[in-house]
Amino acid sequence: MLTGGEMHALVERMYPLCRSITGDGVRATLDAIGEHIPLDRHEVPTGTQVFDWTVPQEWNIRDAYIADADGKRVVDFRESNLHVVGYSVPVAATMTLAELRPHLHTLPDHPSWVPYRTSYYSPTWGFCLAQETLDALPDGEYEVRIDSTLADGHLSYGEHVVPGRVDDEVIVSCHVCHPSLANDNLAGIAVAVSLAQALENPYYTYRFLFMPGTIGAITWLARNRVERIRHGIVLACAGDRGDLTYKRSRRGAAEIDRVLEHALRDRPHRIADFSPYGYDERQFCSPGFNLGVGSLTRTPYAGYPEYHTSADNPDFISPSAMEDTLVVLREAFAILDRNRRYTNLSPYGEPQLGKRGLYDSLGGRSDAKQAQMAMLWVLNLADGDHDLLGIAQRSGLGFEAVAAAATALHDAGLVKE
Repeated sequence: MLTGGEMHALVERMYPLCRSITGDGVRATLDAIGEHIPLDRHEVPTGTQVFDWTVPQEWNIRDAYIADADGKRVVDFRESNLHVVGYSVPVAATMTLAELRPHLHTLPDHPSWVPYRTSYYSPTWGFCLAQETLDALPDGEYEVRIDSTLADGHLSYGEHVVPGRVDDEVIVSCHVCHPSLANDNLAGIAVAVSLAQALENPYYTYRFLFMPGTIGAITWLARNRVERIRHGIVLACAGDRGDLTYKRSRRGAAEIDRVLEHALRDRPHRIADFSPYGYDERQFCSPGFNLGVGSLTRTPYAGYPEYHTSADNPDFISPSAMEDTLVVLREAFAILDRNRRYTNLSPYGEPQLGKRGLYDSLGGRSDAKQAQMAMLWVLNLADGDHDLLGIAQRSGLGFEAVAAAATALHDAGLVKE
């Protein structure tokens, strides 16, 4: 399992790669992930129909710049891949600053930052630069060059599966289409890699998806059966210093929603209701699927000034924040793996616990009172309708205490799954 420092190093390793929804940058990112966990790689050809969408042409870029009359690059793709609007068509021209201005994007409120812009499905081109750079450009002619290609190719994505004791699946999804943006979404990728390494002999089968946003999730859903998916998390913005935020699934009270709310209960956090705007939870939760898939972030998308700018760099995220995100996910999945419904086999009155040695087993324990109460709550609510998480929430006891009580009662023959 990667430490916080190792997760941060993985972010730094992936940060310079020029990612988009297709292309060699996505493949290079999957290569970097594959250095830590094995991946099944998939290449879906341009033109493939995926529900109402079509896999687009593949975009790759080698170089881009704006140069002044002396040949000096005043905007240089080699310095930051954010400088070029994603999916820009090739350009080789000389034009005046006035002609160039409609193709330039800045952030006047943050004059030293470079924005992130894309144009996936509308052929155009453009550059992103700091407002202070634009303000310093004199009138005159400039050489404009974008050495890119848009051609038939493939959409690439990767999967890592941790086999469980059952075939029912939990999915963890991260998008890999953003270029040099550390929190959105490289931190999420790094946390997902560490989480995949940490899972040992889980109850559920865990499927980790690393794919481009929107078109990647739609493509995956179109190519795969979803009957085995029981729960899921879309993971993004996992490394900033803000409090954790969980966005519920479309169902609103799916088991994954209840589990994450319980895992977050003792720390500062925010719970948000579902909306059809955001990351790929909106694909998994579209009405034709309506899967129990929520989204976990720290500060949500568009909720911090650095979002989709050059200020979202490796210095913006912290190893400790990524570790904290990982801790919550591990706790949540531990609950998910152990959450069951039980039926009381002696439901007429309270069964005698002493003669079964259950009271004796508590002797000398510092938490004896809590353990006893947990047994009584499990016996009372083990009616086949309440799961262990529901019992923990209603009783106010910790999930671990309730799960341990259920195990003890099961071993004594008083409850069954």
